[in-house]
Amino acid sequence: DIVAVGDVVDYKLNQDGTGVINEIHPRKNYISRKAPRIKGAGTRGERLEQIVASNIDNLVIVSSAKSPKFNNRLIDRLIVAGESSHINLIIVINKIDLDPSHNTRQWSELYTKIGYQLFETSVTERKGIEELKNSMSGKINLIWGQSGVGKSSLLNIIYPSLKLKVGAVSDSTSKGKHTTVTSIIKKVDENTFVIDTPGMREIDPYGIRKEDLGHYFKEFLPFADSCRFNTCTHYHEPECAVVTAVQNELIHHERYQSYLNILETIEDDMNF
Repeated sequence: DIVAVGDVVDYKLNQDGTGVINEIHPRKNYISRKAPRIKGAGTRGERLEQIVASNIDNLVIVSSAKSPKFNNRLIDRLIVAGESSHINLIIVINKIDLDPSHNTRQWSELYTKIGYQLFETSVTERKGIEELKNSMSGKINLIWGQSGVGKSSLLNIIYPSLKLKVGAVSDSTSKGKHTTVTSIIKKVDENTFVIDTPGMREIDPYGIRKEDLGHYFKEFLPFADSCRFNTCTHYHEPECAVVTAVQNELIHHERYQSYLNILETIEDDMNF
């Protein structure tokens, strides 16, 4: 599409209520992903760019502690998409009331240690709600995450005027059902906007070269300059300082595994 949610445009309304866009103003940023392959087209062929939204201040990544289960792999892919677009990131672990044993606390500590702003929230117990609202105030906020993690429920409790439709999690698959079917932007107060997006099952960031992927893992940066090769992909090259840091537990092995998984999808696309 020529126009994305969040674009600033000049338009003219017709008498019948339709309109014509005359100009699209330059974007300060935008976030995108590889478009899904066309059903029936097989596994080969170019993956086109799908722009999700533009002119974003905060990318709010929402996951859930349970129902559906916490998904650090998806969070890491969304982080890469946000980092590569130079957008401020906020991570939300929702439904913490379903995690009385605090199994996701280790992830909260990990992402906080890396340097990300993170909130643990519960709609039913109203935990973390005001803190999240304050971080979104005066900004254009893109809310992104998989289906069923409670994005719409969170937005409804923060901004009751939205009255977004709320879905349920399937008992048979433990996965969320789609309730938001298209991205919409809403003005929720004088200077604050939210973009609610359809839930996803997976994402491949677009337009990233394998030698650049490590730039979007913040904890790699203190070590990457010490690699033997300046185009090091931190995988098979000799004298890789990032791999050594992983071995010495200075970089978390789960984050490094996420890196390798994304690197593999980049290499798969380059082999077409």
